[in-house]
Amino acid sequence: MDAKDILGLPKTPLPIAQEKKSRPHKDSQRKPDGISREVYALTGGVAPLMPSIDVSQLKRRPPSDEKITWQWLPFTSSARKDNLQLYHWVRVVNGVPPTGDYSFAKYNKSVDVIRYTDEEYAKYLTDPKWTKEETDQLFDLCERFDLRFIIIADRFPTPRTVEELKDRYYSASRAILVARAPSPGEVASHPLVKEPYNVTQEIERKRALSMVLSQTKHQERKDAEVLAEAKRIAESRMAARAAEEPDLPVPPDIGPESAERAIGPGDTISPSNVQVHAAAAAPSTSVIADNSSTLASLRMLKVYLRTYALEQMVQAASSSAGLRTIKRVEQTLQDLGINLKPKVPTKAVCAEHLELRKEILTLLNLQKQLQYKEAEGSSFRDGSYGDMPGTAKRSQRAVDQDRTFVPDTISFGVIPGDRGVKREQKRKGPGRASETPSSPAGAHKRPRKMKASDL
Repeated sequence: MDAKDILGLPKTPLPIAQEKKSRPHKDSQRKPDGISREVYALTGGVAPLMPSIDVSQLKRRPPSDEKITWQWLPFTSSARKDNLQLYHWVRVVNGVPPTGDYSFAKYNKSVDVIRYTDEEYAKYLTDPKWTKEETDQLFDLCERFDLRFIIIADRFPTPRTVEELKDRYYSASRAILVARAPSPGEVASHPLVKEPYNVTQEIERKRALSMVLSQTKHQERKDAEVLAEAKRIAESRMAARAAEEPDLPVPPDIGPESAERAIGPGDTISPSNVQVHAAAAAPSTSVIADNSSTLASLRMLKVYLRTYALEQMVQAASSSAGLRTIKRVEQTLQDLGINLKPKVPTKAVCAEHLELRKEILTLLNLQKQLQYKEAEGSSFRDGSYGDMPGTAKRSQRAVDQDRTFVPDTISFGVIPGDRGVKREQKRKGPGRASETPSSPAGAHKRPRKMKASDL
């Protein structure tokens, strides 16, 4: 007697405790050498995108014969024109301070502003809207503020817009460049000459931008509805135009006529030949139809990737083939050392890649037909043509044609044994029937039971 008997509980075994789900083992990342635990914890164990210093350099100690100190030394920078002397901490090795220019002076970049003479101004830069003093001030400010025209417009003494200042500077610089060049072709590739500043377009751009930025939410929703309606109308027109365009023409070497020409005038046309050539022509026709439908669907897209179009065309070309044939095509491409997807998918490359896939598919179909024909030829040579699948036995068809109709005589009182003897005599030739005597019916058959109708 146990606790279950006392409490009146059924004596059922306890359910087996489910095994605790094992947690996936986390790969422990080892802390790199030379980095303290606190600093490594701040990074969260994620390596930086670009290493700031080589790990091998972290614990490298200076040679014993070098004595390194840090000293507070003066320096000058070539970026300054006033020869200002400043101080900073410098790493000194064996008491020899470093020499050379200030390390950050290389970042001092300035714009090369074209200057002109009085004769060049009088000959090429005369403008009724600008005086020479204003032009000189403009070029000085451009050199001082590195073509920051917002600041230049703020510092300019007379009220001028940013577009007017830009137009004056770029037009004067372009005129001086063209005048100083021996021939116009030498400066044709210069940015100021190749891409001239268009003040009208800049003013219109800013006006349109200010209109867009000043729109209300209601105006934005209304514009979005108008654009969506325009997109819908454009798509419907493109679909109608694509439907009106005729389908791609079928090449003349594909079809039943070409299949008959491939058979030849001297060959016999058998059902197997017709089936083989129809099977060879059907994939090509279906491929052309799939390609035309794919092209029509791609026309609906205004912008699409060339690789996406190639994938769609490959799928359309391989739709009629089985999975095994597609794998054989890919294996053939790999054997030829050709990538399954072109690395540079230009229009010409994609067209050649698709054409190569079609030719490989045609080659595989021809190899399949060749194997079928070789098997059929070997069956002719071995005399087992009747064993080929899909063909009726020639001997059986001849017997069925030569056999005459024999009525069933059992209802006329003929003994079943006699009917078997007659059939046996009919199978044999007339000469054999006379030579071989027939056995009596009763020799091998039991006598028939008498019926009431026989009495």
